[in-house]
Amino acid sequence: MKETDAIFAELKQRHDAAAADPDAVRVSYDAKAAVKVGPFSRGGYSRTGTQAADHDFKAVANLTPAGVFEPATDRLDLTFTRGKVTADLIADVIEGWWDRHRERLLGKKRLLVDLDNGPENQSRRSQFLLRMILLAQRGRITVQLCYYPPYHSKYNPIERCWGILENHWRGELLSSEGAVLGYAGSMTYNGVRPRVGLSEKEYPGGVKLTAAGLDSLEKFVQRQPGLRKWFVTIPPPSPDLVINPARLIP
Repeated sequence: MKETDAIFAELKQRHDAAAADPDAVRVSYDAKAAVKVGPFSRGGYSRTGTQAADHDFKAVANLTPAGVFEPATDRLDLTFTRGKVTADLIADVIEGWWDRHRERLLGKKRLLVDLDNGPENQSRRSQFLLRMILLAQRGRITVQLCYYPPYHSKYNPIERCWGILENHWRGELLSSEGAVLGYAGSMTYNGVRPRVGLSEKEYPGGVKLTAAGLDSLEKFVQRQPGLRKWFVTIPPPSPDLVINPARLIP
């Protein structure tokens, strides 16, 4: 893609600016492939001699981890879901991270989020954009969405955590939801254990606004000229404004 070099140059500039700004915090979001829960072999060597099933029986459940990683502190928050990764789930994961760490981040005025350009969180995904605008309004923070170009997701910082998690539970039996959560919670990244939780919420797919509703949200965002879909800045809307995609009520 011809914009790849320009995207990485802008990413570096924004990362450097966030690192130098005491009022900014940078995080990285991503979701991993679903984990099949059951007595299945995942490769690797078991130190306890655990034997996996020799047939691929039906999974007890499927759990998908979605995470927020903070490169400056190595903190990782993992939220597992039994359902699909939707725009609302992604927004809830990011918003949940903000709420849990709000006291520690008191005084921060800018949240920079690194993301892959997936279908549920890309910058023209109406429901995701709406939720990020509402987060900026409620948190009184400027939200910056920064996207990695296609086929370059390995540079998203949270990808380092997925590899460590995979190596950590390789050779073990993830035969229950408790085992999945337990092994995830016992991994470490640079000596830091993650916060792990399971979302019980159901997320229907296909939630989106009309084209007119999406267009009505554009007045709340600032897009980088020449890289409009890759870099989006959302200043906090007035707390007195009721934001409705079809109608704005002061």
